[in-house]
Amino acid sequence: MPRITVRLFAGLRERAGLGTTALELPEGAVAGDVWALLDLGERPPGIAFAVNRAYASEDTPLADGDEVALIPPVSGGSDEPRIGVAITADPIDIAAAHARANDVRAGAQAAFTGTVRNATQGKKVVRLEYEAYEEMAVPELERIARQAAADHALLAVEIVHRTGVVLPGEPSVVIVSTSRHRPSALAATAWIIEQLKVSVPIWKREVYADGAVWVGRGS
Repeated sequence: MPRITVRLFAGLRERAGLGTTALELPEGAVAGDVWALLDLGERPPGIAFAVNRAYASEDTPLADGDEVALIPPVSGGSDEPRIGVAITADPIDIAAAHARANDVRAGAQAAFTGTVRNATQGKKVVRLEYEAYEEMAVPELERIARQAAADHALLAVEIVHRTGVVLPGEPSVVIVSTSRHRPSALAATAWIIEQLKVSVPIWKREVYADGAVWVGRGS
C-alpha cells in the first residue's frame, strides 16, 4: 500500500494535535481522500491541497512517498498577496481554484473560466490541443499575476491553464482575483485574460472533423 506524509498547519494542526503524520493509502487514492483518512470529523470549508509542495486538485493521484499538505484559508494579517499559478494536463478543479483564492478580508472574488466551444467560424470543433513551453510559461504567469495584484490591490490571484487535449465544454483556463472591493477584482481579471494572449507561450491547435490548424497564442 502506498505510504505518504501528511502536513497540517494552523487550525488544522491544532485540531489534529500534530503537524506531520504518515498514512497508508488504498490503491488509487487521490488527494481529496486524505481528509477522511485522518479521521478528524467534518471537513472545514476552503481547504486547499498541495502535493509535493505544489497546489493540486482533489483528483490528483497519490503515489508512495508523496507529501500532501492540507492548507486552511489564510485568515489575514499580511499585506503580501497570495499568488498561485499552474499549468496542468489534468482537468481543472474550478472549486479548488476559488478555495485557494479565498480570504476573509475580501469583499469580492471575480473569476473567469474559459471553455472550449464546439464550433468556430462555421466549423465543428472536435477538440483543442494545448502546448506550453512550461519552463517559461509558469514564470510569466507569475509575473502577470503579481503585476495584477500590485496594480489592483489584490489579496490573492489564481491562474490555472490546461495543456494537452481539451474537449468542447471543458475549461481550458481559470482565473480568480480576490480583493476587498468589486471593481478591483473585476478589472484585474479582465486585464489578466488579455495578458495571457500577449506574452505567455501557450499555443492551441483547433481540431475539426476535416482538418486542424494552430491558432495564435494563449487562450
